[in-house]
Amino acid sequence: MKKMLLSLMLLAGLTSTAALADPQAGQQFDQVTQQIATDQPAKIEVMEIFWYGCPHCYHMEQPLDAWVKKLPADVYFKRVPALPNAGWAPMAKTFYAMLELGVLDKLHGQLFDAIHKSKTLNPADEAAAMDWVIKQGGLDKVKVEKAFKSFATTMQLNKAMQVFKASGATGVPSLIIDGKYITGSSMAGGNDAALQTADFIINNVRKDKAKK
Repeated sequence: MKKMLLSLMLLAGLTSTAALADPQAGQQFDQVTQQIATDQPAKIEVMEIFWYGCPHCYHMEQPLDAWVKKLPADVYFKRVPALPNAGWAPMAKTFYAMLELGVLDKLHGQLFDAIHKSKTLNPADEAAAMDWVIKQGGLDKVKVEKAFKSFATTMQLNKAMQVFKASGATGVPSLIIDGKYITGSSMAGGNDAALQTADFIINNVRKDKAKK
């Protein structure tokens, strides 16, 4: 009985130690393939690379939103649609068109729901996505079509493609911290673990910036 109790105590101790262990480079996070320029060098950037058609990205939305609301003043958040291949271009175009039209904040969550909850939208169907934005945004058809085909949207798509390649991401959702480090749900072991890993990286980046 005493031996069993001792074994359980040792097991509990090991579990506690594992739970408290810091994320490790090469396991829960890694360096990006190529450093990515950030929008505000004086602050710490957290960039989510995502795809509207990804169920993992959809399930990440709620914990991510709650986490973003608690970010300190020296950290800012942005999203960039993943664009590893042409098949993901319709949703990337939709993201940047909504941004240009000023309806991204309003329709971002609704678009996820249309794809994953009500399953009324195929993320690979650009024409359907365009119609969806027109109806849900109460927008003029010509303006929406123009936004989807605009020079600004094309430039953003090219940039998104470069960001994805530079990040070295092998899946989504991925979080890029300060343009230098990458983590994500699959790397860290779940959504909560990815956000905890991001916190760990942010704290270390903050220390590095303070030394400079």
